[in-house]
Amino acid sequence: MSLACGLPLLECVYCLACARWAWKRCLHTGDRDSATWGLASAADFAPVPRLCRLIMANYDHHPCGCGLDARCVVRRRTYADTRGRVTPYLLYLDHANADIVLALRGLNLARETDYALLLDNRLGKRRFDGGYVHNGLLRAAAWVLDAECHLLSDLLTHYPDYTLTITGHSLGAGIAAMLTMVVVLNLDKLGTNLHRARIRCYAMAPARCMSLNLAVRYADIINSVVLQDDFLPRTATPLEDIFKSILCLPCLLCLRCLRDTCIPEDAMLKDPRRLYAPGRIYHIVERKMFRYPFLIIKIKKYFEAPLEIYNLLSIMILKG
Repeated sequence: MSLACGLPLLECVYCLACARWAWKRCLHTGDRDSATWGLASAADFAPVPRLCRLIMANYDHHPCGCGLDARCVVRRRTYADTRGRVTPYLLYLDHANADIVLALRGLNLARETDYALLLDNRLGKRRFDGGYVHNGLLRAAAWVLDAECHLLSDLLTHYPDYTLTITGHSLGAGIAAMLTMVVVLNLDKLGTNLHRARIRCYAMAPARCMSLNLAVRYADIINSVVLQDDFLPRTATPLEDIFKSILCLPCLLCLRCLRDTCIPEDAMLKDPRRLYAPGRIYHIVERKMFRYPFLIIKIKKYFEAPLEIYNLLSIMILKG
């Protein structure tokens, strides 16, 4: 009877689709995503290690944590200060590099408010500047600008030759990218001497938070740093779907398997509501199967960056 109904045929088709999906996923490595990209220059990548150190300072309760000069910490906000509207952050005057840095910490797995920020979105929910963005991250960025605009304006006026760098990790990286766009569109709030060339953003392992047209438009000032196969910047599954279905993960994987198999990739890429990692992407990779780039001399030579950057990035990914 089952043969007459064609059920074995359907089961075979489904099993083949799942096998194809699993085969592609198991053999896919992160280095393929950037196989055709050029090498980053040392000058472009040079700020990343010190910015990682500033981000890590948000995880340390000591005022001089991660080698910071306590006298240069202008402001430090905790969860008690933000009341869950945004992750903790600090404002730091980096006189050695003529830089005003706003650094946001990453996702705190023990904080429900952080999950609420990630879940406050759905496909096409929020339009912004001619594209689409993550609604929760944009609201958090707007709160930071409203809270710190006067202080930032004073600092930028007092140090007219300093750049403004906004950086963050994981959840904080998405907020940093959103904040950068909001600042660019509201330059008048931060003083008349501020222009786009003075602003830049470094997002470490960011969540997908903006549509492709916005990612391209702001690629001159927003930079994303992705380590090998890092999950968050490359997952096409909306984060809210992952968290909502965490108790039924096999069901989610089954549906994703069928969708990835049956829907052409070109069709998914043409969806203007689809979110991507922000701006220009720097990809730290080891181009060998089943290898992870921690102490790879080749990468050190490519970027001419201290090896501590890989340890900092790995620590943030584990803590995020």
